[in-house]
Amino acid sequence: MTSTTAASITVALGSFDDLLARGLRGLIEDDPSLELVAGDILPARLATVLRAHSPRVVILDAATLRSPAEVRGLVVRHPATHVLLLAEEPSSIECAQLLAFGAAACLAKATQVRDVLNAIHLASRGLQLTPREGYGADPGSGLLTARETDVLEQLQRRRSNAQIAAHLHISVETVRTHASHIYRKLGVASRRDLLAPATARRR
Repeated sequence: MTSTTAASITVALGSFDDLLARGLRGLIEDDPSLELVAGDILPARLATVLRAHSPRVVILDAATLRSPAEVRGLVVRHPATHVLLLAEEPSSIECAQLLAFGAAACLAKATQVRDVLNAIHLASRGLQLTPREGYGADPGSGLLTARETDVLEQLQRRRSNAQIAAHLHISVETVRTHASHIYRKLGVASRRDLLAPATARRR
């Protein structure tokens, strides 16, 4: 193993359609500072592969996630690995949610090669790549606090304010306050807007 290889940024690839998978694999293999340690990882095998290889960066198809909250689980269980997500046409709301849960970046699948490489290198250093358009209504305070992230996860599970309050051991009024901050930071008006499918929000 050469010293260049030893210093390489290790990258793992989730499961993508064949054309995109080949493009991502070629992009990584063409960059001497990157080393592909695993590819075409099915969601069911993701945790096992991350434990075995501990890549610095894992690139996943956002469509394979059950919910944005799944990113948080990956980040907590695999703190040495930074999660970079690719989606079809991610909205600023979707990106904000994924970043709030710990993703390093959320990019469109049509993103230029140079920008994908830039995101990989930033992610490897533990940095987040925020969307150019910010977080909607209040780009200056778009990142959620730890407690707001907890509340967001419960909101996305469609739990009532009372259920969230009981689960987090806080008052219902505190839940309402956190929820209003979340809606403002994610650029939505209500819980209904937050939970609406992306296609409905874009209309």
